[in-house]
Amino acid sequence: MSKFVYAFGVGKADGDGSMKELLGGKGANLAEMTSIGLPVPPGFTLTTEVCTAYYDNKHAYPDSLAAEVDQALKVLEQRMDKTFGGSENPLLVSVRSGARASMPGMMDTVLNLGLNDQTVQGVIKQSNDPRFAYDSYRRFIQMYANVVKGMNGEVFAKILVQKKEEKGVELDTELEADDLQQLVKEFKASYKEHLDEDFPEDPMQQLWEAIGAVFGSWMTPRAVTYRKLHGIPSDWGTAVNVQGMVFGNMGDDCATGVAFTRDPATGENYFYGEYLVNAQGEDVVAGIRTPQPINLAKHKEGDLPSMEEVIPEGYAQLVKIREILEKHYKDMQDIEFTVEKGKLYMLQTRTGKRTAQAAIRVAVDMVAEGLITEREAVLRVEPEQLDQLLHPSLDPNAEKNVIARGLPASPGAASGQVVFTADEAEEQNRLKKKVILVRIETSPEDIHGMNAAQGILTARGGMTSHAAVVARGMGKCCVSGCGEIKIDYEKQQIKTKSGEIVKRGDYITLDGSAGEVMLGVVPKVEPEVSGNFATFMGWADKFRRLKVRTNADTPHDSKIARDFGAEGIGLCRTEHMFFEGDRIQAVREMILAENVEGRKLALDKILPMQKGDFIGLFREMKGLPVTIRLLDPPLHEFLPQNDDDISELANVVGIRFSEVKEHVANLHEFNPMLGHRGCRLGITYPEVYDMQVRAIMEAACELVKNEGFKIIPEIMIPLISHVNELKILRANAVRVAEEVCADYGIKIDYLIGTMIELPRAALTADAIATEAEFFSFGTNDLTQTTYGLSRDDAGHFLPEYIERGVLNKDPFIALDQRGVGELVKIGFERGRSTRPGLKVGICGEHGGEPSSVIFCHKLGLDYVSCSPYRVPIARLAAAHAALTDE
Repeated sequence: MSKFVYAFGVGKADGDGSMKELLGGKGANLAEMTSIGLPVPPGFTLTTEVCTAYYDNKHAYPDSLAAEVDQALKVLEQRMDKTFGGSENPLLVSVRSGARASMPGMMDTVLNLGLNDQTVQGVIKQSNDPRFAYDSYRRFIQMYANVVKGMNGEVFAKILVQKKEEKGVELDTELEADDLQQLVKEFKASYKEHLDEDFPEDPMQQLWEAIGAVFGSWMTPRAVTYRKLHGIPSDWGTAVNVQGMVFGNMGDDCATGVAFTRDPATGENYFYGEYLVNAQGEDVVAGIRTPQPINLAKHKEGDLPSMEEVIPEGYAQLVKIREILEKHYKDMQDIEFTVEKGKLYMLQTRTGKRTAQAAIRVAVDMVAEGLITEREAVLRVEPEQLDQLLHPSLDPNAEKNVIARGLPASPGAASGQVVFTADEAEEQNRLKKKVILVRIETSPEDIHGMNAAQGILTARGGMTSHAAVVARGMGKCCVSGCGEIKIDYEKQQIKTKSGEIVKRGDYITLDGSAGEVMLGVVPKVEPEVSGNFATFMGWADKFRRLKVRTNADTPHDSKIARDFGAEGIGLCRTEHMFFEGDRIQAVREMILAENVEGRKLALDKILPMQKGDFIGLFREMKGLPVTIRLLDPPLHEFLPQNDDDISELANVVGIRFSEVKEHVANLHEFNPMLGHRGCRLGITYPEVYDMQVRAIMEAACELVKNEGFKIIPEIMIPLISHVNELKILRANAVRVAEEVCADYGIKIDYLIGTMIELPRAALTADAIATEAEFFSFGTNDLTQTTYGLSRDDAGHFLPEYIERGVLNKDPFIALDQRGVGELVKIGFERGRSTRPGLKVGICGEHGGEPSSVIFCHKLGLDYVSCSPYRVPIARLAAAHAALTDE
């Protein structure tokens, strides 16, 4: 029979930290902390298997669960020396979720469970503090009604505000015992009014309903959204932790707080956190009160007193525990604690969520401190995290109109139009508009809007508030606790302390590193790769086997990619060069020419331009391989489509409007993606490919002859479906290449290969490899042709496919390994069977997506190629692939 309940307390635990799959992250770490002697309030954990059974059996629990919970409660009563439901010395408990992967703020919690009209009197007797007892009771009613019964928490918040106004006070802590006792009555009356039932007095009923609510919260929309964003499987389920309450709201020698063993925004090695005197844990993370720093490490004039000053004994205990936890877990920890009457208790530890900047600094520092190895450091940082580092920050020389300052909750810079709701943020994002989500404070229900926004601004909440923690996990810029602004949802506006009004739709810029809010759009600068980042990436490069190239069409993009560690160009799309400046006119002349001679005259104008482009690329790559794809798109893409533009072209070229119009009509294709493009153009108009090959080879010859470069150009012929296409075009390319070498009087090695982007090419790769010296899988088009989907049009319905579970991931974002990946495997194996030394890579955007990179490593490809800003992501993913493959 399965064991469904695991107890912990007084130095003993049924489980340990290795059991996260069964006990969830929180339960496993509570057990682990108990075992290593830390002060953890006793409790017990209902396993994730209960959650799975709960959903598999229509919300019914396993038969043996009730008896196991009863037994665990008895053990808990003994360890706490209190009685659950007792009127003299009552045991109160917290009921919290604990998934195996951290989901901050997404799941539900109930505190002070076990209170009723009888047990509250017992709490008064034991504590000799009626104010504390009724404060805990009113909190419990409010939380229970919201979490368990789904009541809107604003109902109770309004009653609380009215009570404070009536008493002429600002803070909850200024209310007296009689005020709180009256609030309990008013809360209960409101509970009955809204739910048409009395507040439950039976503690066992409270407990089972709270357990059900926590399991139920696993499938709330916010939790489902969070799991999708972070790739957490829905069948993992959550555990439930029932733990004896310790109280941070018993007076001024009590407190509660959240801390990180290092700064989660920068990675700096100092103890970082916030606390509140006379409060409970939800007060800190919910942003209801402005928290205070735990220490003087970053003290600024005007800061509220720190825990180090106010509760020095508790702080000293916390510092010791920080050291124990980092040495034990060998990673930065996110901890929750409570101080009750000067005694410190640990409520949670987990691996701390951190920005990419912090992740790299912590990894590098911990190697220097001897805590972890370089190998462990590389595996510690997820490749996707690097995306946060590879985007612009504010230009330090730009003019800034700073209208407000808050807390630097999540670094980076973002500009966008102000919106006040998560739904609008999501809607504007669908319309390709950049927005800043502005909220008084965020809640888990805002998760979809936070994901859609460029950045988040909140008026309330500290550095460990919901907005701050979630934004850091997402890599979003965030300024929290901006008390200098007043947000008016009704008027849809922000008013600053200086009287400035910012309305919905106005542009603002956030600097999440400085905590500044600026009016308008502030210019940004490119990131620099140096310091800890360079050290860390150097370690990654030591472990990886897979090469990483870039997709780049200009020297500027090539330089960015080189700076990010690209080892060559895997795809240069020559058609992008055709659209620049006056060369588009020559391209159009070529298309409209009546005969080969006319086309060649136009191509003679384009040749020096293309050669100049290639010289720039070869110079920037400094001898690294450069793969240049010959013209791919259909010719109609280069011609104007409306009458005004057609008329202008006719005047420039010197032919009648009707003739140009007829050319445009003749070139129209119903499905151009499958039409007259790629190698089909090269066969129909061989002079186009001849010009491009000549430009490539002349550029290479000039640099080799005049500047001493070592260059091996890789000429790639696109859209091959039959070996005979490649045979014809290869012969043409060789002829031109040899003519150029003879003209320059030098010998240059060059490779001629093809893109494998059609299923037939993959299936007949053994034949195609007789003519190709390299393959580059064009996985964008291979996905389109395998699925029969147009990438440009599928966006209308693919999101629904993902939402409804038809597909797990968008196949244009992550390589479909079972379908498209199988064609890549077939093409790779059949190509190598003919030509064992065949160089093989991929050059679709999948080349920068970590799971796709890992697939390419396992398959044995030589390289992946991706956009410049994704090069470091691919490098780290390749290192992870090599390290986990050992």
